[in-house]
Amino acid sequence: MNEFYLKGIPVVFENASKVWKAKNLFTPDWFRKNYGDRTTEVKGTTYTMKQIMDMVEASTELTPAPYPCIFDIPETLPELLPLIDPLDLNYARPNWLRTKWFSRGHWGSATELFVGGPGGKFPYLHLDYYHLNAWITQLYGQKRFTVFPRGQEHLLYPKADDPWRSELNIFEPDFDKFPLYKQATPIHFTVGPGETLFIPYGTWHTAYSLTPTISVAFDQLNGKNYRDFMKDVWNFRKDGNKIKALATYSYAWIAGQSCKITEG
Repeated sequence: MNEFYLKGIPVVFENASKVWKAKNLFTPDWFRKNYGDRTTEVKGTTYTMKQIMDMVEASTELTPAPYPCIFDIPETLPELLPLIDPLDLNYARPNWLRTKWFSRGHWGSATELFVGGPGGKFPYLHLDYYHLNAWITQLYGQKRFTVFPRGQEHLLYPKADDPWRSELNIFEPDFDKFPLYKQATPIHFTVGPGETLFIPYGTWHTAYSLTPTISVAFDQLNGKNYRDFMKDVWNFRKDGNKIKALATYSYAWIAGQSCKITEG
């Protein structure tokens, strides 16, 4: 807690995915064979699973495939759910997003399949909305992550209209435009097949695919990040309909108290 979580430093669990049947099963060929006709939209274009797997295997650093390609697992690939059970890997506990209270609100409760190819970069350095913890299990290929421990926000140039995203491109930084970034101290590391990355809430991060990659991602909420979560629930809605904003906030507050009571 003191060395990692509170400082916003990620942790890699080397073999947490051993409890998933998906480990050593998910490959491009397996998805092509079993779910080749499933579709998702990437940057305004609809692709089938087969097309995506073909693109990521042909991807290069000079001509990368579109990234990220994301499938909502419960919606488009529900057959995968038994293969990634228990979703929490016996580590991401408690997770209030899995309760009936928060799943109804859709606050980061998605379980997603991420697919990418060599050269695929997450389009921006960012924080996860609602101050949620992120869990990313790499099931195929290697992905390089870059994270910035807490306290460096002033060096990362958050956008004025969307403070969850950075203005700068860390892969090709413009130091004339963003001179303070020279003082930032990023942590770079690679996550490989079978490994699970835990990113504490409020940690700036981005990713770069080194090979064709397949991963499963989900978020976590509990008493440790609930206070910051509630601030976001209000801030994201306060400039709109005030009555709806108050109703949403009230629901999230009641849901949180119910989770606390259940845990107690």
